[in-house]
Amino acid sequence: MEKSIVYAYVVADLLHVGHVLHLENSKALGDKLIVGVLTDKAVMEKKKKPILPLSERMRLIKALSCVDVVVPQDTYSPIENIKAIKPDILMESSSHSDEDLIETFKICKNYNIKVMKMPYYPLQSSTKIKEKIK
Repeated sequence: MEKSIVYAYVVADLLHVGHVLHLENSKALGDKLIVGVLTDKAVMEKKKKPILPLSERMRLIKALSCVDVVVPQDTYSPIENIKAIKPDILMESSSHSDEDLIETFKICKNYNIKVMKMPYYPLQSSTKIKEKIK
C-alpha cells in the first residue's frame, strides 16, 4: 500500500504553538509529512532575515514528533520543492492569498496534488513575539 505524502513549509524563526498546530494538522492528513524550511534568501523575498540560522530552524522542526523529513526550501514559493517531491497534498496557510498562489495552484493541478488551506494562527506570529521582546 502506497503511503500518502503531505508537504508543508515554514520559516520557523522562533518556533511557537502556531507552527506545531499547523504541522500536526498537516501530518493528520497523510502518512508522511515532509516540511520545507525556508532559507534566509527565500524568507527575504517577502520578510526580514530570520534571527535563527537555517540549520537551527531545520533542527527545531525535525525535533517535532509529527515531522518525518525536513528539507530546505530555496524560494518563498514551494513550487520547486513540490515539483521535486511530488506530494499528494500541499498544505498552504490562509495567510497566503489565492492571488499569490495562482502559479502554485496551476503546478499542483498539473501534478495532481491536492492543495489544502489551513487557518493562519495570527496570535502566534514570530513577528509579534519579536516585537513583544523588543
